[in-house]
Amino acid sequence: MSPADLDGRRVLVTGGSGFIGRHVVARMAAAGAVVRVVDLQPHPDPSVDIVIGDIAQPEVLDRAFEGGFDSVVHLAAVTSVLRSLEHPELTFRTNVVGTNAVLAAARAAGATSLAFASTNAVTGPMTAPRISEAAVLRPLTPYGSTKAAGEMLMSAYTASYGLRCACVRLTNVYGPGMQAKDSIIARLMRAIRLGTTFEIYGDGNQVRDYVHVEDVVEAFRLGLVSEQWSGPTVIGSGSSLSVHEVVDAVRRVSGAQLPVRHGPAKPGEMPAVIVDPSRALASGWRPRYPSLDEGLIGVWEEWREADVTASPAPGTAAR
Repeated sequence: MSPADLDGRRVLVTGGSGFIGRHVVARMAAAGAVVRVVDLQPHPDPSVDIVIGDIAQPEVLDRAFEGGFDSVVHLAAVTSVLRSLEHPELTFRTNVVGTNAVLAAARAAGATSLAFASTNAVTGPMTAPRISEAAVLRPLTPYGSTKAAGEMLMSAYTASYGLRCACVRLTNVYGPGMQAKDSIIARLMRAIRLGTTFEIYGDGNQVRDYVHVEDVVEAFRLGLVSEQWSGPTVIGSGSSLSVHEVVDAVRRVSGAQLPVRHGPAKPGEMPAVIVDPSRALASGWRPRYPSLDEGLIGVWEEWREADVTASPAPGTAAR
């Protein structure tokens, strides 16, 4: 990350206490940005300037944006597909009403750029060999539909109010600091440490693209500082793996046997997510961890020493 890009820039990070948010805050602060977080949960670093509260509450955003900001990284959201199916109204309130409130407050605070954590779930089932920015929006779940709504709001704010919004469509994000997550990499690591059998949802042939959190942070940086980043941009390794291949990769890196069993498939799950990150690559983004095996090394080193419990912490509306 180039310090010159962010040095002295005032950046608000919504959801900055979550998995991705902690990485964003640390990297941007290290680059000289003046960072504030707004989140439902405290930040693990007590030195971080934080406003605790719900982004859908006007008084919370008033405190969060006090003093003005140059840029926003908007991560706060209900991010679980399953949680969105169980709680569609909560998902709408946080992901749509909250996003609209953040945009209005960012505009009033003088922000000129915003990077948004979107998802390839906005496109629904694959109708082409790879998912690109040209894919039609046909989300299958409340989660995907609310993220699509967020992208539409940002398109309007970019065109009407000069707040350039970069919608970074994420694939499956992994990396250090995942102990409270319930995503597949975290579940695999937890199963190894606890000596339990890992449950594969469905037949295990569903494929996903996996992107390291450090590469995600770089995309958000570019979203804030580069005029090329406006509207949706797909990021990912460009190489999708089946669940069975991910299990094998974790076995290789950890050296563990990792027994598995099959359970029922989850509703709303896309059978394949194969992305085309060409636009991101043409706009200056380069993944430091193009292969899952390489990225998993540091993840396993951390999990090997971590204090692991049987269940992740209760989910919050932050990444």
